[in-house]
Amino acid sequence: MSSPIRIATRSSKLALWQANKVGKMLNCEYELVKVTTTGDSKTDVSIAEIGGIGAFAKEIQLAVLNGDAHIAVHSAKDLPAQTPQGLKLASVPLRGDVRDVLVGSTIDNLKTGAVIATGSQRRRSQLAHLRPDLKFEDLRGNIQTRLEKTKNFDAIVLAYVALERLSLQDSASQILSVNQMLPQVGQGALAIEVREDDEETTNLVENINDVNAYKCLLAERAFLETLGGGCTLPCAAYAVIENDSIFLRALLGSNDGNKIIRSEMTMLDPVELGKKVATDILHTQDGESLLKEIQ
Repeated sequence: MSSPIRIATRSSKLALWQANKVGKMLNCEYELVKVTTTGDSKTDVSIAEIGGIGAFAKEIQLAVLNGDAHIAVHSAKDLPAQTPQGLKLASVPLRGDVRDVLVGSTIDNLKTGAVIATGSQRRRSQLAHLRPDLKFEDLRGNIQTRLEKTKNFDAIVLAYVALERLSLQDSASQILSVNQMLPQVGQGALAIEVREDDEETTNLVENINDVNAYKCLLAERAFLETLGGGCTLPCAAYAVIENDSIFLRALLGSNDGNKIIRSEMTMLDPVELGKKVATDILHTQDGESLLKEIQ
């Protein structure tokens, strides 16, 4: 491109790391367009209270739609299941560790009735399933702020990749396996959105696309869209490539963790796979009834 590519991003240290990482991967001149999202400006209420879906993405997407930026760089887990009209998910250039971590204690060392801080219903549901005695409090703020709040609780839960990218991985007390804690849709992945009609920028970002990561994200997002949920729903999905096919495992849980419905399948087509896994949970295993209870 003849002029610097403008990258819309949140202003947190983690978001800036991610945007700069993409800028360097593109190997061209770039400048950052820092955007304050609803989720960034309203840190005194839970994500569910401010709408959940798109709380950390909407304003960044608008910056691209309005022409203030060429691309939007997101943590893929922050994206709504449906891409807004006028935009397209053009590239998934990087996916790191998808696992969650406990900071402050390991799960086996938590006392009976321990208080865990996390704003995620997905994490609460799965931890409560492992340890029904646990209690939960909300946790908001950037990574540094959350780490500072660890002293107020028995433990907090974070994404390991966030600690890694900020060189804070030594803070982790325990890395939870995906069998213990299935990740959020898109966890660990970076996602680049571009205007649908911007062919030049699309071609540029497609050069750094990780095809396998892209396929896996499509499968996970198709699951979420078919389920009809967002980041406030106690659901999880994680896809990997196995022998050229895509293996997707997913779950839907009750808010209290008493019930967890799981499904897993392998297919070639990522979107069809995501839809089938969600349909299995909703209809074959009566996840529709559970969904009505938790919404």
